[in-house]
Amino acid sequence: MSSKKQLDNPVAEVRIAIADVASELSFECPSTLGEIRNAVSQALASGEPLVLSDLRGREIIVPSGKIGFVEIGEQSERRVGFGTN
Repeated sequence: MSSKKQLDNPVAEVRIAIADVASELSFECPSTLGEIRNAVSQALASGEPLVLSDLRGREIIVPSGKIGFVEIGEQSERRVGFGTN
């Protein structure tokens, strides 16, 4: 049942490096990989800011000229525990 829920509500992990900033933006986005890829491509082609939302509904706005790289991937299952496997 949880895999069905994941298909209905896609979640992608996004990392964005910003020029002249030491740290990266890292957040979970409720968009598909294709939607994020299209938003990044459109921002880079048009010179308009990249606008994405996180899971809490907050908007992340990055000037397209300051984008160093964007890494997107599917959310991985988080493992909890202290085993030595």
